[in-house]
Amino acid sequence: MSHDLENLLAPRPSERPDLWPWSARHDGTELSLGKVSASQLVESYGSPLYVLDEADLHGRANVWATVMAEEFWDGYGMGGGSAYYAAKALMSGRVIELVTSAGMGVDTASLGELTLALRAGADPDLVGLHGNNKSDEELRLAINAGTRGIARIVVDSIGEVERVTRIASELGRRARVMIRVTTGVHAGGHEFIATAHEDQKFGLSLASGTALEAARKIAAHESLEFMGLHAHIGSQIRDLEAFAESASRLLSLAKQLADEGVVCHELDLGGGYAITYTGADPQPLAPKEIARTLAGAIREACEKFDLKVPHVSVEPGRSVIGPTVVTLYRVGTVKDVPIEGGSRLYVSVDGGMSDNIRPALYDAKYTALLANRESDAPLRLARVVGKHCESGDIVVSDVALPGDIHEGDVLAVPATGAYGHSMSSNYNMLTRPGTLGVGMGEPHWLIYPEKLEDLFARDAALNAAELGEEK
Repeated sequence: MSHDLENLLAPRPSERPDLWPWSARHDGTELSLGKVSASQLVESYGSPLYVLDEADLHGRANVWATVMAEEFWDGYGMGGGSAYYAAKALMSGRVIELVTSAGMGVDTASLGELTLALRAGADPDLVGLHGNNKSDEELRLAINAGTRGIARIVVDSIGEVERVTRIASELGRRARVMIRVTTGVHAGGHEFIATAHEDQKFGLSLASGTALEAARKIAAHESLEFMGLHAHIGSQIRDLEAFAESASRLLSLAKQLADEGVVCHELDLGGGYAITYTGADPQPLAPKEIARTLAGAIREACEKFDLKVPHVSVEPGRSVIGPTVVTLYRVGTVKDVPIEGGSRLYVSVDGGMSDNIRPALYDAKYTALLANRESDAPLRLARVVGKHCESGDIVVSDVALPGDIHEGDVLAVPATGAYGHSMSSNYNMLTRPGTLGVGMGEPHWLIYPEKLEDLFARDAALNAAELGEEK
């Protein structure tokens, strides 16, 4: 087995700024984030540690909000544009404050996410609710929020249309709803994160006519306000033609509805825009390029169907939060393991699949940089692994690291903002890392790290024993 070690070496921030947060620097000796060295961050705040560049997050959110407003400006004959942060990628009160203050809305997908968004001050008129199996409690909160309810409930089935109607009627409200449409366009990503082909759990089919049926039902109910159509076609997408085709198919449905007197006020094209995870990845598309391309495609399709251009929204999550976070690990056991044609260093760290499940779940690729010192030792083929009792507990499958890497070193894994914390777990009873904010003043906690006591707080037997109660 041969590997080009130079190509497996993690790029430094100056070499691939798209891989790292804005404040990331390497002075030739050590990595720093928010003007604080990686070793100092680990020493002061522990490890594993998610480090989030707040200025970077705010800036990326502002770019998305700005380009959508500019490219879909009504002065160009467009219907306006907006960007909603897909909160499932990473959510906390501070994250919501940063993205909303930058001009983005918030898309949620559960009672917890919706509650957090509203408590963190998100304007209900800029909040959406997704989900293929929403509870009545979720729908009640969405419909009752603010003076008009949240901006849109994205309905996912014919049955949900009836449930939203019933709850809105009970509350004396008019719920604003969109329809999630499976357009048959799928692009990018792993099969598990594909979201637009027909044989899957999300959305209402365009091909079978159920999306049209749902729109007709919504238009017929006085308790519902039909806002428009939504589609999400996948993840890690680099092909903008796929978005253009999905938009065209949505607009063909909008044309059918318009002919029946039902107006589609908004077209939401979802998210899924690719980011950089390793030095081998191509440069990601810029939000400006994405928005401009979508604007041209939608204008052309609307002319074809003789439609007024609706308001257009997108839902970036990974592309907003992903590059803003670096996970810092402390190195433990290092083993030299023979493999076909040579050997590989197995570098164990103090976290793993409980703080980043994506490599195990999706075979996602990451890279890792020795962050606390410079080394002139020859490069070695390495695999960074976690401390869990699973052979699939891999953080970085193939990476080049200095051959003298040893216990106590600090490794930095970039681009962990999306789905690291949000999909974290307590597997093997590990505590989940905290998320530290940098880049806006002194480092401070955005999400506190768990303590051992937190792990046992819901254990009935342990708490009964401590309280002297019967089990």
